[in-house]
Amino acid sequence: MTRLCRLFAFCAAVSLTLVSMALADAPADSVVAAPQVGVTADPCKDVPSEPTAAHKAAANPWAAWMQDWLKLDWAQRCRYHAENSALPAAASTRVIFLGDSITEAWKNLDPDFFVHDTLDRGISGQTTEQMLLRLRPDVLELHPAVLHIMAGTNDIAGNVGPTTLALIQGNIQSMVELARVQGIAVILASVPPAARFGWRPELQPAATIAALNTWLREFAAREHLIYADYYAVLADGQGGLLAALSDDGVHPNAAGYAAMKPIAQAAVARALAGHRHGARGLR
Repeated sequence: MTRLCRLFAFCAAVSLTLVSMALADAPADSVVAAPQVGVTADPCKDVPSEPTAAHKAAANPWAAWMQDWLKLDWAQRCRYHAENSALPAAASTRVIFLGDSITEAWKNLDPDFFVHDTLDRGISGQTTEQMLLRLRPDVLELHPAVLHIMAGTNDIAGNVGPTTLALIQGNIQSMVELARVQGIAVILASVPPAARFGWRPELQPAATIAALNTWLREFAAREHLIYADYYAVLADGQGGLLAALSDDGVHPNAAGYAAMKPIAQAAVARALAGHRHGARGLR
């Protein structure tokens, strides 16, 4: 198929054909109905942003749900579509936490932290590529004063395929640049420590996480951003996450988030103070 695309200008048609074939020949666990195609007034209409009864009845409910969702909405822009549409106008102190499951779970385990126009926009499993694609609907169009970015775990795990540190860094840099154009103060969070990923047991991610965190710290200093160093309070000294602060070695538990909270609060306070003085960072 790649050879055909090189020889003929049929790539778009071929891609559409492949998508149609995939939908027609989807595995038994796939329960997606024939979706809308092309430009539409409501692109989230057919996206299963919540698992259906059919998903729950599948042999692997999570896999069936994600297969159908990502087929129609790879960046998962529909995850917070209804919630975003229902928001009132932004307060001058609106803060948005953008991230993956580590951010998404934070609200569940510490809901009192996400009040007074502090919004959680984490999505489990997401990479920096997906976050970059949903930056506009989930951040820019909500007009926050402060954006907190915690990202990289799932890139390192290879959730959407192989990558490089340079690609991860470029995605984070693009998010920072787009936010600062709108005068949003940015907090860069360290990637939490992990000695292994339960869903990718063949990987040894500790050294890569440390390398990415070194870059994040240096990039934040160079660009006058705030760096929230959660790694320092979560690490066990051997590249892993302290057993008392996590139930799986990757995601903080309630005690882990309690350890992270003062760091987040201090970072947000600094960012808001800088924003009130018209800063795009801490210049």
